[in-house]
Amino acid sequence: MFRLAAQIFSAYFLCHVAGVHQNHLNAIEPSPTSTPTVVSPQAVACPQAVACPQAPGFESIFDGETLNGWEATPPGTDDAWQAANGVITGTGGKNRGYLTYAGNKQLSNLELKLRYRFTGNGNSGVSIRATPDPSKKRGFQSYHADLGHVGIGKQVLGAWDFHTPGRREHRCFRGDRLVIDANDQPHITPIRNGLEAKDIHHGQWNHLHIIARDNRFMLYINGKLASEFTEHLPSDKRLNAGMLQLQLHDPDMVVEFKEIMLKVLD
Repeated sequence: MFRLAAQIFSAYFLCHVAGVHQNHLNAIEPSPTSTPTVVSPQAVACPQAVACPQAPGFESIFDGETLNGWEATPPGTDDAWQAANGVITGTGGKNRGYLTYAGNKQLSNLELKLRYRFTGNGNSGVSIRATPDPSKKRGFQSYHADLGHVGIGKQVLGAWDFHTPGRREHRCFRGDRLVIDANDQPHITPIRNGLEAKDIHHGQWNHLHIIARDNRFMLYINGKLASEFTEHLPSDKRLNAGMLQLQLHDPDMVVEFKEIMLKVLD
């Protein structure tokens, strides 16, 4: 009888411990149908877009429903840009166009996080430190983070483009780490373990992260470094501050942006 009672007590105890352990797991693990909030441990990596709105110091610059705080350029291209259901949609027309953030037109050091998607083929990007081009060869001079559909090539998708008439426009393709010396000579080395074409989601949302601080500029897509450059030119030959712009490059293309978060750095 004593042995039987001991066995019953032992079985009860094990079941109780197992139940407490499972309840503990349920309390700390999300259910399969829930979406966990992911907080990136490093400022340079944010592969899950849900983390970006939670990142400290970032401010949403798109209200999700209107283009309040944004300006279409050149004038008369407002119809190219629409906002609804948390998404800005740009449709390319006859002329190259931009959607300019009007909240601060003298941005210098910054971090930008957003998600983008191409529904078909297209060429787009994000311009920073943009100012009207005095030479009139371009609408704006800027440092331009290039985006495009998967397959467009490393010279566009994940590259930095120098929209800088009057000075040398260097190569900085996806996979390049470019250093521009004081004599405007380029020095390129490959990025190890950087972004590859297979890391980019075809026809789906991708995460973009730009970091610009002083003379160093880094472009990340889906948490991987795509390209970066550092320039040691005299300050008067560099772009030091200007506008933030979304670009429409090609006729009839469609590009979408959402979850646009900006952090102004000291």
